[in-house]
Amino acid sequence: MVGRLFRDPTDSISIQIFRYVIAGTLAYVIDYSMLIVYVEIFGMYYLTAAAIAFLIGAVTSYILNTAWVFNKRAFKDMRLEFAVFISLGVAGLFLNHWCIKLFTEAVNLHYLVSKLISAMLVSAVNFAARKYILFR
Repeated sequence: MVGRLFRDPTDSISIQIFRYVIAGTLAYVIDYSMLIVYVEIFGMYYLTAAAIAFLIGAVTSYILNTAWVFNKRAFKDMRLEFAVFISLGVAGLFLNHWCIKLFTEAVNLHYLVSKLISAMLVSAVNFAARKYILFR
């Protein structure tokens, strides 16, 4: 069972979702931590910091998705695959940006709470897009 959940390549969407949640959580922890460091330690504007942190998390996510979550690929050329992955990430970045801005400025939530809400929305959209566009 451990091998099936954590080691063996799989086409099982439930195991892929399980792995995606773990990979996404790790990428999110990196993203969230970098956001805090950039804003609280370096004094960077929170939306700029969120964009940079999101991209660092996206690269982490790509590495984990291609190495561990999905075993099938739509593209043989890794450069093209990475470009599509990053393009989907950029779409996620815009969604992330607007969600954080909406929840922080319109709803008056703390930017870190806004980031949590945004992460849930963006991760669901990203899983569906990556699964059906990149890793069929």
